[in-house]
Amino acid sequence: MSTLLRTLRNLRRIGLKEYGHQLQTIGDTKAGTFIAKDRYGNKYYENLAEELPLRTRWVDYKDKEYDPSQIEPGWHAWMSYMVDKPPTEDPILQRRVRDWEPKEHRPTLTWSRSGYKPYSTTKNKYSPWTPVAKPRQ
Repeated sequence: MSTLLRTLRNLRRIGLKEYGHQLQTIGDTKAGTFIAKDRYGNKYYENLAEELPLRTRWVDYKDKEYDPSQIEPGWHAWMSYMVDKPPTEDPILQRRVRDWEPKEHRPTLTWSRSGYKPYSTTKNKYSPWTPVAKPRQ
């Protein structure tokens, strides 16, 4: 949560439309420099001057229902402060797809209907009790 003065300053910088978008998606208002856009449509920003330490980089996901696995490895390294340069400036972090890697991104399906559900092939050690009610007279 930010202070009232900071919120009003960011409202003046980013405009009313972006202000409402940020409140709905990240719950805070941030104004910063646009760094780049990745191939999934996510936008990356940075503000080193006015934000709190370790809160100076953020991502604006393209989809409303976002999943953190939608960030590429190079961008993840930049977002978590493992490297100083974004992948657009660092040739080591630029993603090149190897022969054995999947060509397209597959989202994490955990907690969805398509997620992996293990099943057991062993017999249960107990059986559920079913009460037998005597008929009324």
